[in-house]
This record gives sequence, C-alpha cells and structure tokens, in this order.
Amino acid sequence: MSTTALPHAAAPQPTTATPPRTYAVRTLGCQMNVHDSEHMAGMLENAGYRRASPEDEAANKADVVVINTCAVRENAANKLYGNLGMLASVKAARPGMQIAVGGCLAQKDRGTIVEKAPWVDVVFGTHNLDALPVLLERARHNDAAQVEIAESLQVFPSTLPTRRESVYAGWVSISVGCNNTCTFCIVPHLRGKERDRRPGEVLAEVQALVAQGAIEVTLLGQNVNSYGVEFGDRGAFAKLLRACGQIDGLERVRFTSPHPAAFTDDVIEAMAETPNVMPQLHMPLQSGSDRILRAMRRSYRSAKFLGILDRVRAVMPDASITTDIIVGFPGETDEDFEETLRVVEASRFTSAFTFQYSPRPGTPAADLGEQVPKEVVQERFDRLLALQETISGRESERQVGRTLEVLVTEGSGRKDGTSHRVTGRAADNRLVHLALPAAAQDLAEGFGGADDPRLADVVDPRLPRPGDVVTVEVTRSAPYHLIADSAVAGGTFDVRRTASGDAWVARERARLRGEDDHGHGAPAAPGPVVLGLPTLRP
Repeated sequence: MSTTALPHAAAPQPTTATPPRTYAVRTLGCQMNVHDSEHMAGMLENAGYRRASPEDEAANKADVVVINTCAVRENAANKLYGNLGMLASVKAARPGMQIAVGGCLAQKDRGTIVEKAPWVDVVFGTHNLDALPVLLERARHNDAAQVEIAESLQVFPSTLPTRRESVYAGWVSISVGCNNTCTFCIVPHLRGKERDRRPGEVLAEVQALVAQGAIEVTLLGQNVNSYGVEFGDRGAFAKLLRACGQIDGLERVRFTSPHPAAFTDDVIEAMAETPNVMPQLHMPLQSGSDRILRAMRRSYRSAKFLGILDRVRAVMPDASITTDIIVGFPGETDEDFEETLRVVEASRFTSAFTFQYSPRPGTPAADLGEQVPKEVVQERFDRLLALQETISGRESERQVGRTLEVLVTEGSGRKDGTSHRVTGRAADNRLVHLALPAAAQDLAEGFGGADDPRLADVVDPRLPRPGDVVTVEVTRSAPYHLIADSAVAGGTFDVRRTASGDAWVARERARLRGEDDHGHGAPAAPGPVVLGLPTLRP
C-alpha cells in the first residue's frame, strides 16, 4: 500500500527506562544511498536509538537492522534477499529485534518484500525517509509489518538529522531525482523528477560541515550539472562551484555525477579556476557506440564525450577521469563493442565501473529484443576489464616520482615486511598507501586502541591523524593504487595538521569515554547566501 509519511518531528521516542535500542544500517548501492543511510542513522539517533558497536554489528546483535537497497542492478536485489534470508534465523532467536528495508528496491517492490520475507517489520521508500522511526514504533505496537511508500517527496532529505560517517569529508545533496529518460535506468521512476535545493541552503550546509571540522565536501546529484534548471538558472552549477571556493577552511570540493549531454564549458572553467575544486571528474560513458547510445537515449555521442575530456585536460592536464560502462546492452554487436573499446582507449580513464547489462523491470530496455547471450556478454566484459586494467596501470605509472598531498583516511594501508603504511586520497582522488618514517613505525602498533599515540595531547610530528594532510613522493604504482614510501629512505614526508584531524581526535576520545560526539544534528538553517560570480582568490 502507499500512504503519506508522518513528519519526522512526530516520531515517538523509545522509552528511556531501559537502555537505548541499538541499530545498524547496511547500504547497498550508490553514493546517494550512502548519504541516505546517513540520514536514516540521524533519524534513528534523533529518536533515541544508538548505533550498535562494530562488534555487535558484525555479530548481528543490533536491535534494529535497516537495509538501504538499490534497484539499479539485478545483483542488488539478490543481495537484499540474501541479507534477509540470513537475518531470518537471527531474528527468530532474538525476540524484539526489528528489520527495516528502505531505498530504491523498497520503493519499487513495496509489499512484495513482506510477501517474500514475512519477518520484515518495516518497508519504506525513497520519498519518506523521515517515517522510519515512526514505522518502527508502530510495528512494535501493532505487532504487524508496516509498509509505507510515498508517491512523491515528503521532506527534502538534507533537512533531516544526519549521522555523518566521516569527520573530515561529507556528502552534500544539491538535488534529488532525475529528468533524463535513459532506457536502462529505473532511477527517475523511483526517485522522481529532479528537485533542486536553493543555492543558499547548499552553501549553508557546506559551511556547517566545515565548522564541524570537514575539509572535503562532495556535491551529490543524479545529474549535478543540470542543477538550477528548476529555478531557472542553467549556469547555477558552475556558480555553485565558484561559491564553494570562497568558503574558508574548505580545502577540497568534488562532485558526482554529471551527464555528458549537459556538461558545459562554464563548468570546466569553474573547475580550473577554483583552487579547491579538485582535478577529478567522474563522467559516465555507458557505451562508446553511437548506435547503442541512441538506443539508451543518452543524448550525446562518442565524439562529444571525447571532446569534453580533451577540454578538461587542456586546462587540467593531471585530471583523473573515471567512468561507468555497461556491457551487453540489448542489440549490442561486436562492432558496437569494438567502438566502446576504442573510446575507452582514447579516454585514458583512471578507472572504470563496469557492469554487465541486466534488464530491470519497468525500464524500456527490459522489453527490447536482441538480448545478448550471457556467454557473449561475459567474454566482452572480461576483455573490457583487461583493457581498462592495462590503461589504469599506465596512468598510475605516470604518477611515480610526483609529489602529492594526501588526505589521510581511517584504516591502515597495504603493508609489507618492512613498512607500516596509512592510507589516504590524493587531490585527484587516487588511493595512496604511504609509509611512515622508519623511526615512527613502532608507534603505529598502538593505532586503534585506548593508548593510540595519535590521541595524545602532544602528537609525534611524524604521525598523521585521519583528516591530516601529508606531502609525500610516489615511489611505486599499481593499476588502482599508489605507493608512497618516500619517508622510509628519509625523503619527502611532511605532516600538516588540520581541523579535520582535531575533529577526529575529539570524536575518538568521546567514543572511548562511551560518549557520542559524531555530529548528527540537522544542517544549519539556510542563510542569505547568493550565487554571484565572486572574485577568485589569488
């Protein structure tokens, strides 16, 4: 059934007479889903729930498990029902446990999920994330599954409380939904037509994130470069990038994903002229065959796509460009596939997310004839992977000897017998594993514990904290990561402390005290921010 969700402010609070109920959110799908999961977590914490410990999450001991689903690929549905099948026996042994399913597949399948998995307590869609706490409490009270799927957006997700997964980097949605009609994609049906946030709201949220310690922000939308069409400003996205360049303390700005058909030169100029917009572009190709692009209703052709990349590299020679490619679209011939290989070779992608076409019910392509045999799709897929790995290897080799600024992330990097490494991202978003100086490697043994040396009042200057920036030299490469062991031989290794590193320390100290210092409140209220053409900083 489909009903209108209640406002999130009306969510009842779980009783405080007993310990707070715990939750875990499992995410299947794209960056939009990852950010939606942060909203789901924020909603639950705002209603009094607390996130389960990593140990309890791994052991399926959370009181509430939320699965945020994807409907773009067939294997995402398989993953959902695999997760639900595993949780059935867990729930049977744990009275009071609840399971909720949200996201794109929930929007699409609705009551079918409860029919296939009657142990599910709550099903909610992409348009009513705010209903989750209400539905959980109603399911407990009524002892019956609650299915609520709103047909249109009830509350813009970015107005909801958010539990950010990172203190040094954050997602900011600039729009939801999509106005394109790609024949293979079900997203417009599930997320609706594009809805744009006002520029002031976006910039206020970015500023709030920076105030909390973030130094990197990624602007999100199904088609970010069409931003502004709803309120009548086709140049709004380029202006938004330039405006982000004026926010003090914001060091890195990224965005995903643009559409080649709407990618204009003013965006390229804004990328090149705004210092904190990173030299990185994710540009979905989908196919290199013009005939297949027409069948996909992708309103560009291979020559236009390659021309965009040429113009980007003309002003940002070191830009890292990644893509999405579908293999085996209905009617794809050997000649069509060879065209894709040609365009991939010419594009010099850093990496590519490659998919075997799977028909999605409800899309025009699902009803097309000429479905390509599975064995043919697999053979083409393997050839494409091999070509892209070769290209990625060549592109990575070009990085050897370069000096990079790496934003350190959480978790350790690739290790060998002589080197402890931490991991981070270069400005172009390449994954970098960097060694600590030899004299500091013993200190790394204490990472992650109560005596973590990075949490000391005075931190060894050779130890970067997550969120700090380290300048290193690339010493080796692999197709999909770089190794920077310059510190081992006494070469380039410079740690720059940041507000993000300070925020990470505060969060970890709070966690070790059993407190919550993760910043899951609502974004700052929109301020009087306008998108003019600000003067560039020197």
